[in-house]
Amino acid sequence: MDRFGHGGTPVVLIHGFGTSSFLWRNVGPAIALAKHTAFAIDMLGYGESDRPYEAEFDIAAQAEYIDRALTALRVARGVVVGIDVGGGVALRLAAARPERVERLVLINSVAFDCVQGKDIKGLQRNTARFALRISRGVLGAAPLLTPILEQAVTSAERMPPRLQARYLAPYVGPEGVSHLLTLARSVQAEHLEDLDLGAILAPTLVVWGEEDPFLDGKLPERLVNAIPDARLVRLPNVGRLVPEEAPDELARMILEFMAGRAAF
Repeated sequence: MDRFGHGGTPVVLIHGFGTSSFLWRNVGPAIALAKHTAFAIDMLGYGESDRPYEAEFDIAAQAEYIDRALTALRVARGVVVGIDVGGGVALRLAAARPERVERLVLINSVAFDCVQGKDIKGLQRNTARFALRISRGVLGAAPLLTPILEQAVTSAERMPPRLQARYLAPYVGPEGVSHLLTLARSVQAEHLEDLDLGAILAPTLVVWGEEDPFLDGKLPERLVNAIPDARLVRLPNVGRLVPEEAPDELARMILEFMAGRAAF
């Protein structure tokens, strides 16, 4: 976990599949400069977090882990920001623990029956396809995760090799590859498709990078229509990884939304 700043309103930043708290390195400091505290949390099994034996890594379990993490951090209530699968975790937390979430920001979030995007489905298929090669230790994570990272932004300059290496680092070696596929298998629609989004009390901002190749482009409107107090802002020429492509704009939107003065 990375912490940025002290005081003000707590802001919890939840990354998505294939990334980690590192994703928020350019957003957290901007929140801290505005005199708030940002907590960029590695979901269990991702980044530098633990990988307990027989732990659950699905969306429902991750929401419980985030809830416990907030207790450990002595954060009773805060702004919760989630992207991709992390958005699904934020959705579940906001619906199941509404007292925890003051405001909710969803960035290219999975939801409803659109939980397994094209990226996740591809990896789930590869679980069986590459099982033998993984067991022999001859397959690295790069062929599996690199295409997802490259397609999550709009240009190669946004995801150069050195940046790819930073995201690939947690999955070095055969155990890392096997774990990546375990994380992919853990993303199941059943953990969100029956969620009552009408139970979300927090004002919600849905941010959508329009060049996302993995999720249905109708998803943001569905979210806005299902959550009682929600608004939508679309970002043209931006892919899924909005914190990589437009960190300054994203930080500004989050802060204005927190202040209640956003005019999107």
